Amino acid sequence: MSAALTVLPSFALIVVGVVLARGFDYAREFWGGLEKLVYFVLFPALLFRSLAAARIDYGAAAKLVACGVAFTVAAFALSILAGPVLRLDRRLLAAGSQCGYRFNTYIGLAVAGSLYGTQGVALCALVLGVMIPVANFAAVAMLAPHGERGFVAELARHPLVLACIAGYAWNAAGLSMPGFADQTLALLGQTSLPAGLLCVGAAMRLERSGAGESAAHAWWLAVKLGATPAIAWVLARALELPSMESHILVLCAALPTATNAYILAVRMLGDGRVVATQITAGTVLAMATLPFWLSV
Repeated sequence: MSAALTVLPSFALIVVGVVLARGFDYAREFWGGLEKLVYFVLFPALLFRSLAAARIDYGAAAKLVACGVAFTVAAFALSILAGPVLRLDRRLLAAGSQCGYRFNTYIGLAVAGSLYGTQGVALCALVLGVMIPVANFAAVAMLAPHGERGFVAELARHPLVLACIAGYAWNAAGLSMPGFADQTLALLGQTSLPAGLLCVGAAMRLERSGAGESAAHAWWLAVKLGATPAIAWVLARALELPSMESHILVLCAALPTATNAYILAVRMLGDGRVVATQITAGTVLAMATLPFWLSV
């Protein structure tokens, strides 16, 4: 299957979300409730089950995980570099810079499943399971000085971070999953990806840019969709990773910004305008850039 056809179903669901939000009488409260359900219940269930049940060879996966952390840290550094270079306001930098290194896990796991089935989902969840705490750690650290909650309090109640930590702990302890619990988590997890992609589409919108914001948007889009996957591609070639691992690594690096970046910005700053524009522009552009990176 070509790279374009691989990513098409995921982006088709995003388009469906756009159509449902714009063309039908679904109130904003409906989408807000669905976003919270996905963010706090469905997606944590998918992450926990994927990591808890995965057969992880930690020695073999060490290179892949290290590469994921490396390009996430590099993306963070490049993103905050926009502050001094473009002389950005600190609140704008805190909100918008997360768009350069955070990623849409819904799209990542959906595309990984299209590429490699359940094995691809498990491997992608392994990499993203390490990247999620790292990326959220950085985002909360940037936003906390401007928000009402402190850094530790915000991170300690983050559902995706908690789900990843719990999944790794369960796996490392070698615990077996009771049948009824496994089936329940599987049903919740199966619902999370289509629901999450619909929410991505429903949340897409462009906001008018203020003075100096256009350059910041261009900077963070270039970091997220250009520089970061390029770094991942170089790392995969330098370390001679196998084909599947290379594709999963580049996929994780090339994902557009996650919608929960908007949720975090609104909750901590009360203003997610810049983030909403970044998410929308990045998701649209990723329809072209993601197939490109998967094909190189």
